[in-house]
Amino acid sequence: MKLYYHPLSGHAHRAHLFLSLAGLPHELKPVDLAAGEQKTAKFLKLNAFREIPVLEDNGIIIPDSNAILVYAARKVGPSHWLPENAVTEAEVQRWLSVAAGKIAYGCCAARLVTVFGASFDTAEVIQRAHDTLKVIAYALKDRTWIAGTQQPTIADVALYSYIARAPEGNVDLSGYDAIAVWLQRVESLKGFVPLQKTVAGLETGCGQ
Repeated sequence: MKLYYHPLSGHAHRAHLFLSLAGLPHELKPVDLAAGEQKTAKFLKLNAFREIPVLEDNGIIIPDSNAILVYAARKVGPSHWLPENAVTEAEVQRWLSVAAGKIAYGCCAARLVTVFGASFDTAEVIQRAHDTLKVIAYALKDRTWIAGTQQPTIADVALYSYIARAPEGNVDLSGYDAIAVWLQRVESLKGFVPLQKTVAGLETGCGQ
């Protein structure tokens, strides 16, 4: 497998993280976003939306981080990562949608402002982040993992990256005790790989 990614992208990290957690051999293929490599004709054949990550597996091309999670989970075979029970699978899909929507427009957007210079309304995206984090913290209050399972699922992987680096976007995680414990659970999993840190937002002066 080849994973086209950028080391500071949370979307790319969730794909990289799961491939590592699942023990699926893969090669990282950096994409130079600053140089516009994602806009080249070669990359457009991989993803016409000009976005990373993209997974290439023996000629099969899977764009989109959450699609990669689903594909890779099915490659692993029946497992706790993507349960086949209808109710649990629906719960996993629900949180994948949260990762693609509310996390993207909250925690992710806030970090895009400080790390990549995006022109979002800072106060608005930070508020969106907290609105979403409150719901996630409440859900985790009586759960070990976000989908209510006894073992982690791809839903936990999908949510992790941007929540873990939310302080880089000036989103304060203090006070979200359930989330702090959950982040530690994810980070203790065998095969865990961190998302590269930046000195941005609340992380200013912490080093890399």
